[in-house]
Amino acid sequence: MTDALLVLEDGRVFHGTPYGAEGETFGEMVFNTGMTGYQETLTDPSYHRQIVAMTAPHIGNTGVNDEDAESRRVWVAGYVVREPSRVVSSWRATGSLGDYLQEQGVVGIAIPGTRALTRHLRERGAMRAGIFTAPTEPVEHLVERVRRAPRMEGADLAAEVATTEPYVVPAIGARRFTVAAVDLGIKGMTPHRMAERGCEVHVLPATATFDQIMAVGPDGVFFSNGPGDPATADVSALRGVLEARVPFFGICFGNQLFGRALGLSTYKLRYGHRGVNQPVQDVRTGKVEISAHNHGFAVQAPLDGPFDTPFGQAEVSHVNLNDRCVEGLRLLDGRAFSVQYHPEAAAGPHDAAYLFDEFCEVMTRAQA
Repeated sequence: MTDALLVLEDGRVFHGTPYGAEGETFGEMVFNTGMTGYQETLTDPSYHRQIVAMTAPHIGNTGVNDEDAESRRVWVAGYVVREPSRVVSSWRATGSLGDYLQEQGVVGIAIPGTRALTRHLRERGAMRAGIFTAPTEPVEHLVERVRRAPRMEGADLAAEVATTEPYVVPAIGARRFTVAAVDLGIKGMTPHRMAERGCEVHVLPATATFDQIMAVGPDGVFFSNGPGDPATADVSALRGVLEARVPFFGICFGNQLFGRALGLSTYKLRYGHRGVNQPVQDVRTGKVEISAHNHGFAVQAPLDGPFDTPFGQAEVSHVNLNDRCVEGLRLLDGRAFSVQYHPEAAAGPHDAAYLFDEFCEVMTRAQA
């Protein structure tokens, strides 16, 4: 089979075979440590403009189906696996992963060295990369082309993946709350988790203003996950929500924007957290959750106790036990909180699902 190349911006080259669509693609090279949930990963809008390498050695075993996609399309810029499954072994499957990638136009590569790639990224950090399934140029030229690709720092991407028109996810059963959810790259399971708890979820574009958010008449406001650099985002609408004392819950990108609205800064992690096995500790209780992650940026906040913000005192609520990264924030008056990880976690784990119940409790107190 034709030799394909994975080329990193620092000149490292990995040889392999084409997997999925053929051609070439560019993006930020990252890795995901999950052994399950590859279809959810592919369709997570937070992976927009990223080439994702799976560290699990065998990918595609359960094929793909019509139920597990988290959005309307595949968002990853490219896909790297070690050994594609030759057989689909799930009664739920409607097709193979390889065919799915071809249909979606996702350029991929199978390489024997995904472990070496992961170690390289851990040592050198996430970087730009390109996949070339039928290269005709010298490697030196390919490296230069990779280096001309845009960086993730400074990338304003949320509006590229978000809905352009509002839509409503109705409550399952009796409606208890109305939630305005700002789509920064929202996954389908997120409004579903709220709908299961009696929330009628009005999903709004990433560009929604404070007035547009409040026009929904929300009992609570939610900011979703999403791609790009949080430093590029406008947080004026979120500041308006906090000034109005409307209950707020944010996850992932929404956590980073909450931090910026509180007056904190964000920074780029060396290689990020991506997978379904990140240990996160609740600072108040000491409880440890195994959580699902997908982020390359984080909030810079004091870990030694409460700090002042324009909206009252706040504190770091959760920390990552691997690197002490901020994993959650909350206002001490209890009306607004956020986490860096993904409590909806369709593919698991489900340790953090209680956070949707906490959001409902905050809205209930606000209604009293």
